[in-house]
Amino acid sequence: MVPQLSAEATPAPSITGGPEAWLDRVRAGRANDPVTHVERIPARPGVVVDWPTWAPQPLRDAFAARGVTRPWAHQVEAAEAAAAGESVVVATGTASGKSLAYQLPTLTALLADDRATALYLSPTKALAADQLRGLLDIPGGIRPALYDGDTPDTEREWVRAHSRLVLTNPDMLHRGILPRHDMWASFFRRLRFVVVDECHAYRGVFGSHVAHVLRRLRRICARYRSAPVFVLASATVADPAGSAGALIGAPVRAVTDDASPRGATTFALWEPPVSPVVGERGAPTRRTATAEAADLLADLVSVGARTLAFVRSRRGAEAVALGAKRALAEAVPELVEQVAAYRAGYLADDRRELEAALRSGELLGLASTNALELGVDVTGLDAVVLTGYPGRIASLWQQAGRAGRGSRDALAVLVARDDPLDSYLVHHPGAVFGRPVEATVLDPSNPYVLGPQLACAASELPLTEADLPLFGGDAARAALEGLVAAGVLRRRPAGWYWTSRGRPDADLRGTGGEPVSIVEAATGRLLGTVDAGSAPSSVHTGAVHLHRGETFVVEELDLDNLVALVRRAEPDWYTQSRDVTDLDVVSVEQRVEVDGVQLCFGTVDVTNQVVSFLRRRIVTGEVLDEQPLDLPPQQLRTRAVWYTLDESVLAEAELEELDVAGSAHAAEHAAIGLLPLVASCDRWDIGGLSTASHQDTGLATVFVYDGHPGGAGFAERGFAAAVDWLAATRDAIADCDCAAGCPSCVHSPKCGNGNDPLDKAGAVRLLTAVVDRVRRAAVQQSTFGLQVGGSHPR
Repeated sequence: MVPQLSAEATPAPSITGGPEAWLDRVRAGRANDPVTHVERIPARPGVVVDWPTWAPQPLRDAFAARGVTRPWAHQVEAAEAAAAGESVVVATGTASGKSLAYQLPTLTALLADDRATALYLSPTKALAADQLRGLLDIPGGIRPALYDGDTPDTEREWVRAHSRLVLTNPDMLHRGILPRHDMWASFFRRLRFVVVDECHAYRGVFGSHVAHVLRRLRRICARYRSAPVFVLASATVADPAGSAGALIGAPVRAVTDDASPRGATTFALWEPPVSPVVGERGAPTRRTATAEAADLLADLVSVGARTLAFVRSRRGAEAVALGAKRALAEAVPELVEQVAAYRAGYLADDRRELEAALRSGELLGLASTNALELGVDVTGLDAVVLTGYPGRIASLWQQAGRAGRGSRDALAVLVARDDPLDSYLVHHPGAVFGRPVEATVLDPSNPYVLGPQLACAASELPLTEADLPLFGGDAARAALEGLVAAGVLRRRPAGWYWTSRGRPDADLRGTGGEPVSIVEAATGRLLGTVDAGSAPSSVHTGAVHLHRGETFVVEELDLDNLVALVRRAEPDWYTQSRDVTDLDVVSVEQRVEVDGVQLCFGTVDVTNQVVSFLRRRIVTGEVLDEQPLDLPPQQLRTRAVWYTLDESVLAEAELEELDVAGSAHAAEHAAIGLLPLVASCDRWDIGGLSTASHQDTGLATVFVYDGHPGGAGFAERGFAAAVDWLAATRDAIADCDCAAGCPSCVHSPKCGNGNDPLDKAGAVRLLTAVVDRVRRAAVQQSTFGLQVGGSHPR
């Protein structure tokens, strides 16, 4: 359980000077002030209420021992609903005590009935382990226990037999518990509550898979004559009741009035300075966000501020920690060992060691991926550095809220990457501080999700007609017909049966299969793992790999045996893979056409192949050379949004034949960077392709597609909000002060063509022509109920 300060408790003392003084310190001594805006978010008081009369005194005493003498109002509202048998989602801010809201009814039920059971699900192992620590001293023989991939086989039988509160994740529920439900029969028969923590993390393809895992859970429970109450916890999102209801497949009540206290937050937007090093094709470059974040982390640690730096990638987290250590080694060497990196892919013992050091205060600074965005207890942090916009406003506030927990004042700094969206946001603060949070987008009807999940359900128990409404009705029936035709299932009068002796599988997280092990060649030491789908781009031969402050270079990537062999090295460069992409249109599902421009949404086939990698200087990003690679292509059928322009539109935009490819290419890059403005994604979730004449359209065409099998709803959202999206794309390019294009507007960090050709001015004219026509189409067609643009939900 995340510790909670009582409203009557005395907050921990702040460091001398506070957030304003820290910000002044890190800005001092710079030739040009990197801060583009400072937002001051005022403190708010908390509202406490009495404990529910049904809450047992031993449980109240256990909470009081942690400093919770009285609960916040929203905690009791949610707990009362759950105790009355109503599924509920509590959607309040970071550190608002959501854990007590679900623990109170759950533990009360377990204490009242010594045979009752409960299941806790979290998206990460770290969060489940953190919850367990707060449950071990609860009286009453509940015997809470972890059951995940790190649980030794020798302990799993004990958990099944004796634990009444099992903490796990959707992956283990999917692979290890539901397929063996007969071994869990006693547990399921007495299941009273299912807690789904941090449920906003279940979005896109992953969320669609988890939605079916939870439906499978409900079906198994019905088999054993139980009907557990679902209690969900979420960060603040749009329409939490609708999102949670779509996730579990049943009505959910939302509790959204946050009654917990918050200290004041000083939130700065920070743009790194222009680098003296000239980038690709003579374009100006900015100092990298990782280098800037490393300096900020070191500066804040040096004044004693406990700081967490969020970084987008595993490699980036390692680089920020290493950079901070180097800076501290020169200025305050005694603090070097108080900075570390934390990310997925570490071995379990390494993760637990770092979590304990952060809680105890042994670590003053930590650079982490979003593995620590969720509710792991990091009470006592003073500052958060966000290394790049995290892709969603909800994630931005979730990360920023990790500092200043309780009544402490906090500092948050968003450091812009050299990226169109980041550049746009730091110069348009209203797009950060004036925007509502996004809805959680998921699509359980996605056939690439639905088919495998129905196969899994049939292997657990034969599917019947009565099950179809639970899994999507007509969509489920159509998917079952396809599975029967493929020989995966067999239709009998009683239902649909699994035909194989083995178990079906569904890749919940879209990782592309079994992970690739990263092994030190000289010693055989296992350093960690990487997803199979990202292995060609991240641990290819010659790639630089960082692990807990150590630098390695990949000697060989063996995809057949799922291993990458690495050796120790100290290069002054990092690597960046490059790829090529082909795209074929499969079908067009929606189309808007006006005056020579078509805007379309549909299904496409994408073929991608990593073909080379760049070596770049660590601090400046300067390209040293390019090395070829020979790796197999990867296939993807997904959803895309695209627009085409005929010759009359190109002529109006004053685009000569030689200008079209560069203009479309630049518009594509910027559109990918700005899609997260209207969709719940980041640029690494999506891809694109542009051409002066596509083989399927015969016209100049720009595609943006979801980077997940079957799609994830991102491209569809881009189609629906096309006016807002493409207008912001045009404005971001036009407002950039570079002469001919740069990473802040039209250059892409993952371009397979080396950002060539690119035509910044042509992209502005091209997008102006498209936006004007799509806006006109939206006005014309709104009469018939069709809206293209705006911010309406799917």
